[in-house]
Amino acid sequence: MAKGKLKFFSIFLVLLLTLAACSSGAKDEGGDKDQQGGDDDSTVVDPTTFPKTVKNDDAEIEGGTLNYGLVSSSPFEGTLDWQFYQGAPDAEILSFFSEPIFGYDEYYRMSNEVESAAKFELLDDGKKIKVMIQDGVYWHDGKPLKAEDYAYSFEIIGHPDYTGVRYGDAIIQSIVGMKEYHAGEVDSISGIEIIDDKTLTIEFEKANPSLLTGLWPYAAPKHHYGDVPIKDLATSDKIHIDVIGFGPFKVNNIVPGESVEFVAFENYYGGKPKLDSIILKVVDPSKVKKELENGSIDIAEFPTDQYDPAYEPTNFQFLATMDNAYTYIGFKLGRWDAENKVAVQDKDTPLQDVALRQAIGYAMDNETVGKEYYNGLRIPASTLMIPFFKDYHNPDIEGYNYDPEKAKQILADAGYKDTNGDGFVETPDGEELKLTFLSMSGGDTAEPLAKFYIQNWKDVGINVELFEGRLHEFNSFYDLVGRKGNDDPNVDLYQGAWGTGTDPDPYGLYSKTALFNFPRYVNEENEKLLEEGNSEKALDPEYRKEVYDKWQQLMIDNPPVIPTLYRYALTAVNNRVKNYTLENGTDWGLEDISLTSDTPFKN
Repeated sequence: MAKGKLKFFSIFLVLLLTLAACSSGAKDEGGDKDQQGGDDDSTVVDPTTFPKTVKNDDAEIEGGTLNYGLVSSSPFEGTLDWQFYQGAPDAEILSFFSEPIFGYDEYYRMSNEVESAAKFELLDDGKKIKVMIQDGVYWHDGKPLKAEDYAYSFEIIGHPDYTGVRYGDAIIQSIVGMKEYHAGEVDSISGIEIIDDKTLTIEFEKANPSLLTGLWPYAAPKHHYGDVPIKDLATSDKIHIDVIGFGPFKVNNIVPGESVEFVAFENYYGGKPKLDSIILKVVDPSKVKKELENGSIDIAEFPTDQYDPAYEPTNFQFLATMDNAYTYIGFKLGRWDAENKVAVQDKDTPLQDVALRQAIGYAMDNETVGKEYYNGLRIPASTLMIPFFKDYHNPDIEGYNYDPEKAKQILADAGYKDTNGDGFVETPDGEELKLTFLSMSGGDTAEPLAKFYIQNWKDVGINVELFEGRLHEFNSFYDLVGRKGNDDPNVDLYQGAWGTGTDPDPYGLYSKTALFNFPRYVNEENEKLLEEGNSEKALDPEYRKEVYDKWQQLMIDNPPVIPTLYRYALTAVNNRVKNYTLENGTDWGLEDISLTSDTPFKN
């Protein structure tokens, strides 16, 4: 039976922040040609020509240690729990030892045909799901996985004292009794019934078309967390140091922010892993190539801004796949009301003017960024429904293509004029217009790219300055943007990225009840369309497509963010690694990866 692990690390069915979004190109402020790129299209590669599976026909050795590079310019935060993590580095670490309870097919849908910790049965026309934990599934401390562990994850997320961001998910909110539980009116979730140690049912207010692609799939070890109040879990050692899962590897040692040692979990329900251990360490983006060449790391995501099409490594291979992610420019329009847990769009800023936001969008030259900064490994984005979702992405919507003259005309028509001759427009009220732009550090090209966008905006008369005159590292960046609900009022624009997971539903990013709605965008039509996309009527794929077509267009007409780039992800793999793939729907999992040499190959 296929194991359906889909990738090296477990499938992400939750929303996650990504660091790679703000790794930059290599241009100066004036937009001169990149040293690699210039006007020569020969440096632009076709990412579809890269393989997705490593080639290695050598005989595998027994055991061994794999060295994995977590590419980041910042230490990882170390919130190692699916209910609480917010950054991609932590999610990457989690994927080695903590996996979903369900299996997924090649279309990223829950499937009972795939080996997994639990099976399921849909009841009551999709308004209820029965979950059955399989025998032989154990947490790393030897305790069996129970139905109450899966129920407990919902109890954490829905609890009034929960300090994370997952409650913004539409399916979670639709569980019968969840809203009352979240409001503190009752002590339990009436729609979740534990039948026995291995079985539970979850009842929903309505059938949801995203149930099989978007249902929360992670269990929480209640016996391990149970003595810690939910309000204290986010800071507890239980999710930072003393962590457990039921995946193929277990955590043996953590050096906070720097490295994690994993060892094989011999009682893994999918079979004992072929590797003895995995050493994960943080690698600065600027040092990835050197670390790969000298064999210090076996596998790492390779920064696309450092890729040179003429470069041919001798000791490692490049793999590539379309990322289920996009980068964007976000507009800070309001604040997070922590008491009522809702976004409020009330920031006193010129960006409340839709015309100004549209002009900013048309001023950005994303095609040049994709070709010259990333050699074609990133392409201009059009809508917020990415091509990864082939059934719902609308390729006929153009989005914000580069058109500086149109940007200038939009500004002029809206009353923005340069009244003092300094080259920058003033507001329709005649006041100075100056916006602050928050961007993230991460590699040598991050700052030039931020300056390139600033220059784009200045070229059409919009005065934008880098927030505090510098870039900000990953963790401080997202704190300023508002991941903890404390939005910095001095930020006007920011450059971010989203990994979408495998569910097309955008509710968890753009609903007014979602903490991840960092722009604090509140729009009645948006809320209506998001609800319709989750309605029982949307069980009809054609109707759901109509809804998401309207939503994509709304986000162009009245944008909270401007999508900039769709992305291909490059992965570098040492030639001694075997059974590694980026292809979904294969029967290779983390436990199947092996080595064909005791020592890594060097360039």
